Amino acid sequence: MISLILLSSTIITLIMAVMMILLNIISKKTNSDREKSSPFECGFDPKTSARIPFSLQFFLIAIIFLIFDVEIALLIPLIKSLIYSSMISFSLISSFFIFILITGLLHEWKQGALNWKS
Repeated sequence: MISLILLSSTIITLIMAVMMILLNIISKKTNSDREKSSPFECGFDPKTSARIPFSLQFFLIAIIFLIFDVEIALLIPLIKSLIYSSMISFSLISSFFIFILITGLLHEWKQGALNWKS
C-alpha cells in the first residue's frame, strides 16, 4: 500500500515538473532590447561600469564578521541545551567552542587581517 502511494506521488511529481518546464519554454518571451538589458538607475543611463573596485580590508572585515556572527548564532542554542544536559558537559562544550572562537580571532590578528593598512 505504501509503495503504491510512493509510486503514484513520484509519477505525479515528475509529470508536474515536466509540465512546468514545457510551459516555461512555450511561454518564454524573447523580446530583449537595450532598455531591458541595462540596469535601471532612476531612468538615467549609467555613466560608469557596474564593477567598482573595492577595498580588500572591507571585504576581510565583512568575512570575519560573518564567521563570528554564525558562530554566535550557533552559541545561542547551546545555552538552551543547558536544560537537557549536565553542567559539566555544558561547561566543556561551551569552553571548547569559545576556545575555538578565540583561537580563530588570534589567528586572524596574527595574520594581520585586522590591521588597517592605509
